[in-house]
Amino acid sequence: MPLPFKRADRVAGLIQEELSRLLLREVKDPRVHQVTITAVRVSGDLRHARVSFTGPGGQGGTEETLTGLRSAAGFLRGQLGRTLRLRYAPELTFEADESVERSLHVAALLKQVAAREGDEGE
Repeated sequence: MPLPFKRADRVAGLIQEELSRLLLREVKDPRVHQVTITAVRVSGDLRHARVSFTGPGGQGGTEETLTGLRSAAGFLRGQLGRTLRLRYAPELTFEADESVERSLHVAALLKQVAAREGDEGE
């Protein structure tokens, strides 16, 4: 009987938890203090991990956060390798998660539509 999750999915969950802990307690770079790790996708061979994050918005905020995460990637990778005891510590690739911003935009559009329908109904 096959397991419901692949090993890569379980490792991705562990990486997400550990990265969140490391960013909160170990990394001293102020550019990454308000970062939330939203998802981690790990390749089948566990050598590459794509890390999605949200951080402080605003002009240049995401780019600055991305720069901070990239500069801390070596430290984070080393800590992951030691903590999770993987044969190979995965190479970390960071990408901004824009799903929260998209969902807020869709909610605003739906609110506008609902307001227009309310005006037409009167």
